[in-house]
Amino acid sequence: MTNIHSDILLELTRIEQKENVRILYACESGSRAWGFPSKDSDYDVRFIYVRPVEWYLSIFDKRDVIERPISDMLDINGWDLRKALNLFRKSNPPLLEWLQSPITYYTKYSVADQIRGISPLTFSPKSCMYHYLNMAKGNYRDYLQGEQVKIKKYFYVLRPILACGWIERYNTMPPIEFDKLVEALIPRDSELGVMVEQLLRRKKAGDELNMEPRLHPINTYLEDRIVYFDQIALQQKPGEGAQDDQLDDLFRSALDEVWRS
Repeated sequence: MTNIHSDILLELTRIEQKENVRILYACESGSRAWGFPSKDSDYDVRFIYVRPVEWYLSIFDKRDVIERPISDMLDINGWDLRKALNLFRKSNPPLLEWLQSPITYYTKYSVADQIRGISPLTFSPKSCMYHYLNMAKGNYRDYLQGEQVKIKKYFYVLRPILACGWIERYNTMPPIEFDKLVEALIPRDSELGVMVEQLLRRKKAGDELNMEPRLHPINTYLEDRIVYFDQIALQQKPGEGAQDDQLDDLFRSALDEVWRS
């Protein structure tokens, strides 16, 4: 285990002790999990936690997130399990991405596996496609409009656009890894495929990919896909959704497992 992984585990232990919580699951959620970190990329650690049973037995709303200031390349924050389950029933894409992250820092108890087990029930093609489409639109508008663009931002539009393509084709939650999306949706020997592969190779080699002339074939592809998925998103189904009592049972069993063990 590398030093940074040890630092992450140490910080998670400190959070448990200071906040009087138990962490159930912690993972990488940013560019390192996507497969294209920069040299100076933070470690974006996200976690799910529970508090003691008495904390939930209150008439008052309480803060249900834990955040730590970014320091030493660590960006760490987490959600209370009750908050996470409420977002899960709405097919929240960031949470669904956490649960399938290829980089897991910590997992304990059965909660994460239980949530994964019922995730097909809560997956909503419609809400997830709109999430990724809006992300792509915003990043395209903010970063890729001029003749000179910040080249690395292409990844932040390509990834959500390819996620939309995955949802359309497979009707499942898209993989978090960029390589898998490219392999499934862009022909390797096409002009677009060659250009994306060259960009990815530069990014992985540590090239900062700052301001350069825009890549017209990629811009054309992105503009076309944004218009296309604007129409396709309208046709997507909302998903079945897990039963509320099923999520209540999961929450209660998690509290029992954590605090009685």
